[in-house]
Amino acid sequence: MTGEVVEIQHPLIKHKLSMMRDKTTSTLEFRRLMREIGMLLAYEVTRDLELTMQRIETPMTAMDAPFLDGKKLCLAPILRAGLGLLEGMLDLVPAARVAHIGLYRDPKTLQAVEYYMKAPELIDERLVIVIDPMLATGNSAVAAVDRIKEQGARRVRFVALLAAPEGLKRFHNAHPDVTVHVAAIDERLNEKGYILPGLGDAGDRMFGTQ
Repeated sequence: MTGEVVEIQHPLIKHKLSMMRDKTTSTLEFRRLMREIGMLLAYEVTRDLELTMQRIETPMTAMDAPFLDGKKLCLAPILRAGLGLLEGMLDLVPAARVAHIGLYRDPKTLQAVEYYMKAPELIDERLVIVIDPMLATGNSAVAAVDRIKEQGARRVRFVALLAAPEGLKRFHNAHPDVTVHVAAIDERLNEKGYILPGLGDAGDRMFGTQ
């Protein structure tokens, strides 16, 4: 089974991502752009949610109106950089449940190391959207989806700002059933596992750390 990749072509997303790539963009502006893109990505990744009809009364008359069907979404950011996209997504779907997946990348092996995991109840009945700005080597993304599935999730999507071809291949070898929604697919990884041309370390740029 081949994994699906959706490269989102919305002009506002492309424009804001270009601003984030610029090395002169301040921490404040980078954080604001991350939140704005998070909202736009949430709009794109949820465009096929199922609806159900409910009877309501408008000020004028009764009607059958469409509402979201089933359990509320679960958003699952990979800490820490995923929190920037999470804020914008919650602006759009404020009732969503949130899982937190704490992972860091070992600088020598580039493997993902877990330090925290907390998920809401009934995750098996929810669409789970795993969030991380960068899909680079794919190791953290694979580990995060591994853990979400271990918690019982059956419907999972992955959302990122940028992806490298190497990371996409690694991810879909491990999780061919999970669709990846990404704002851009860049050229390649460098020897340290960073995306080129990329935008640097998303977490460091968002929080002003090194």
